[in-house]
Amino acid sequence: MSTRARLGRRLIQLYAGLVLYGASSALLVRAGLGLEPWNVLHQGLAGLTGLTIGTVSVIVGAVVLLLWAPLRQRPGLGTVSNVLVVGLALDGALALLPGVHSPAVRVLLLVAGVVLNGVATGLYIAARFGPGPRDGLMTGLHRRTGRSIRLTRTAVEVAVVATGFALGGTIGVGTVLYALTIGPLAQLFLRVFAVPAATDGSAAVATATPEGAILRP
Repeated sequence: MSTRARLGRRLIQLYAGLVLYGASSALLVRAGLGLEPWNVLHQGLAGLTGLTIGTVSVIVGAVVLLLWAPLRQRPGLGTVSNVLVVGLALDGALALLPGVHSPAVRVLLLVAGVVLNGVATGLYIAARFGPGPRDGLMTGLHRRTGRSIRLTRTAVEVAVVATGFALGGTIGVGTVLYALTIGPLAQLFLRVFAVPAATDGSAAVATATPEGAILRP
């Protein structure tokens, strides 16, 4: 694959992944059975401020990105795009999705949302345009503190979920299902969407998952 073709594919993957990530989050919101950790916080803040959950996602992403400065993290195109696109896609998908009351349909939306989130994560991470702002916060804390990514991720996400729940965000079986399955799903789709190596021999996407890559945007 030529360099231009690889770049085009990577850009398509990046933005398709970010849009699908927002859409997957909207499915989880409509399911009402529990959200992924950061969206528990976003939903709680949305209820508190009267803003849409997508708008809150953009604002929180921008604030988290500011925290990169003392951690000496450098944002990429994917980082800035993540801040803007996911929140816009989330609000757009919510505007199109009707409210759901049937328990069976809510379960279907939950499962579809989690699987689609895994697809989206594989797409945008495999594009290699930089981590999402929340990913970078966790990997930056890992580098600055020397603590494991597992520990820093757990500490940050527990704090985020607890704060979001206290503000009225939704946690439930969906939150647990997401936590248990997103890692394996993202690993699977990272392999599926890996961009072929450049024809000049340089690597486009490594076959191994980058350290700490399986973190939510």
